[in-house]
Amino acid sequence: MTATGQGTDFATPAPGGTAKLAGRTVARIGFGAMQLERETVRRDTALAILRQAVRAGVRHIDTADFYGSCNGLIHAALAPYPAELVLVTKVGATRDRGGRLVPAQRPDQLRGQVEANLATLGIGQVGVVNLRRLDAQPGLIAQGGQRVGLDDQLAELSALRDAGQIGAIGLSNVSADQLRQALPAGIACVQNSYGVLDRSAEPVLELCREHGIAWVPFFPLGSALANRPRATDDPTVAAIAASLAATPAQVALAWLLAHYGNTLLIPGTADPAHLAENLAAGDLRLSTAAIAALGDLGELAIPG
Repeated sequence: MTATGQGTDFATPAPGGTAKLAGRTVARIGFGAMQLERETVRRDTALAILRQAVRAGVRHIDTADFYGSCNGLIHAALAPYPAELVLVTKVGATRDRGGRLVPAQRPDQLRGQVEANLATLGIGQVGVVNLRRLDAQPGLIAQGGQRVGLDDQLAELSALRDAGQIGAIGLSNVSADQLRQALPAGIACVQNSYGVLDRSAEPVLELCREHGIAWVPFFPLGSALANRPRATDDPTVAAIAASLAATPAQVALAWLLAHYGNTLLIPGTADPAHLAENLAAGDLRLSTAAIAALGDLGELAIPG
């Protein structure tokens, strides 16, 4: 497949195989742009990483206007965008005048954020817009006037979808009850914290399985930021990795791909070698015994 952006070409086969996102076929391993916002990342490095990802077959890039410069980098690196590329953004927060991340959950604020993403990405429609709910950790918690009903938010996003500014609606950081409530609106994907060592969102994943919804885990390797254990530090993960001449991170990502066929990964990095390593996780095949051993590591699911 030949892309139109910056002379890039999509590779075949796609990293990790393919699955559907909002009715479009994407590689199961995509790219999360948030790490490109770090102050230590040079602009030319960020542009090169984005082009490398697309050349390697990535067809799903996750971003948000409130990340900072990520949308501008994506536009500079890849526009005019390849027809096969699905850009996915997130709403529910914004930056105040001091640059601090603050809740922005009201319907009018969601509309403003969609419009800001369209402008900074330089597009007329965002493939998927994920609504980040701020009811629970990790991250911000909505208070006061920012505690907004889910139905009101979905009504606003549905209106934007009807107007053609949004291709599809997703959810982020939700409970199983919230996903169930949102199903009539048509949900393309769910982003929740989840990984081989953290199964607290298992009830949400089970509902995604039931309805064929794409599952996009964040913090798939754990995170010190969110007080999640690191999969790369686990001895079982490390032992399986050693037996396969792979890295612990690749094993943890491969387990996620094996756990549900509609899982889409969005690992992020600003390092070319690390990007290649993440994409190569899609080639790793875990034995039945390895999958079982890894499956035993997860924390008990919290009923949703």
